[in-house]
Amino acid sequence: MGTLWIGHIRTMQDENDTAEAIFVENGIIQMTGTEKEIRHRYNSEIVDVINVGKNTIYPGFVDSHLHILAYGLKLTRLDLSHVKSSEQMKDRLLERVHETPPGKWVFAEGWNENNFIDRKIFHRRELDTIAPHNPMMLTRICRHAVLANSLALAAAGIDENTLDPPGGVIVRDEKGVPTGLLLDQAQFLLDCAVPELSDDELDRICEIALDHLISLGCVGGHSEDLNSYGGFKRTFDTYQRVLNQTNRRFRLNLLVHHGVIDDMHEEGYHAGEEIGDIQFGAMKIFSDGAFGGRTALLRQPYNDAPETNGVAIHQPDDLKALVAKARNFNMPVAIHAIGDLATDYAVSAIEAYPPPSGLRDRLIHGQLVPVDLRHRIKQLPAIIDIQPLFVTSDFPWVMERLGESRMWDAYAWKTLIEDGLICAGGSDAPIEYASPLLGIHAAVTRVTGYNDQTAYYPGQKLSVFQAIELYTMGSAHAIGKENATGKIAPGYQADFTVLTKDLFAIQPEAFLSARVFMTVVDNQIVYKKDV
Repeated sequence: MGTLWIGHIRTMQDENDTAEAIFVENGIIQMTGTEKEIRHRYNSEIVDVINVGKNTIYPGFVDSHLHILAYGLKLTRLDLSHVKSSEQMKDRLLERVHETPPGKWVFAEGWNENNFIDRKIFHRRELDTIAPHNPMMLTRICRHAVLANSLALAAAGIDENTLDPPGGVIVRDEKGVPTGLLLDQAQFLLDCAVPELSDDELDRICEIALDHLISLGCVGGHSEDLNSYGGFKRTFDTYQRVLNQTNRRFRLNLLVHHGVIDDMHEEGYHAGEEIGDIQFGAMKIFSDGAFGGRTALLRQPYNDAPETNGVAIHQPDDLKALVAKARNFNMPVAIHAIGDLATDYAVSAIEAYPPPSGLRDRLIHGQLVPVDLRHRIKQLPAIIDIQPLFVTSDFPWVMERLGESRMWDAYAWKTLIEDGLICAGGSDAPIEYASPLLGIHAAVTRVTGYNDQTAYYPGQKLSVFQAIELYTMGSAHAIGKENATGKIAPGYQADFTVLTKDLFAIQPEAFLSARVFMTVVDNQIVYKKDV
């Protein structure tokens, strides 16, 4: 007994393949075709009919890289990502401090000095003036840097005598005194002082994030959080309570940070294991930082700061040792690598320790991949996780960082695909807004937003089919499920994203007016737009 779905269907089996009906039984697609054909074949087995009208059914969109609990925090904290000046940032912070009792921490997310005319990065003394009685921690949009005032630094025991941790930088003034800016691994020095979230608070931010993702048309996501919020067991227990012990449906693949990989195995779990709607995925490793804070690791120095070429989170031999450890656990790896030298280190580590047969590694971000690295990656069982929305956030300032000569290999999504590399699409939320529709629009147009319609490196625009495939078959490839999900075809999971518009039939500028009409997981409607 099963369900007949009726509507305009983009199967994504190829660019022009459409259908008008789908028959689903036990959560698996049995047939696609015309309504007449399916009724003729399955008439006695159809017990439910769902007609989506003029809306368009796609395979379910999956965000291939995000941080769900951090996204939930961002949705509940002061959001500075849309602030356009240092004066506006100061005003927003003053408002939040005014609302906060003395002694309580003030948190904010998403500041980006590249959006300011003066490119101002606040000094701790300025933050002290804004929040004289509250510890303050402000997370940069890239999440590879934080700003802290003096009370926050003191609470964490950070002063001029504190050494830079491996893979991190405590930015200091000419006298060696911390300015309040902590880069990459140095930002985690604050963890010992920040109040721990309660179980109820963790559940709440998890619920907020998942419900928001589902409303954006996401049927699933690949998240990395297990090294935060109290460690592996506490974070995994949160997901268990919110997903597997409620009626909420969302296909969650959990990347496992190398720092908690032993904890996962001590708890009796292993990579690839599925517990309800949760699956354990690859070992997550950071190779470098990000372009915004000039901590992405480059082969050559930064164009606008020739004194640095970035930060290596792990030295090459250490990175290889972590990959080797993953192989001992029969695990693929997912390596964060933004700069070309970081990607070189990551590729070399994978070449030294290839994944076991049948497993596929992933290189996360791929924002600067020269031709020699593309050729090497093509020889590997590996995919590249890209974030199309980074084009809207990073241009034009990233051209100052890299210089014109490197831009031809930067954010070069079309080149990656044309060179035969498999790419998956994600948001890296909370760094970007977790909307596949916005990601698809960015991949197709490469414009930065409503006010700036400049298309940056338009030769790298993707077709509509290629852009949607990032969030469907691309995300399926990332976890080795390309034979089970990512298409609307017999034998595939009945996960659908239903939009109010057919993206193949409209101009790209109209994508932003499309809405999610329905989100379907395992043949269950988990979200439906209010009429």
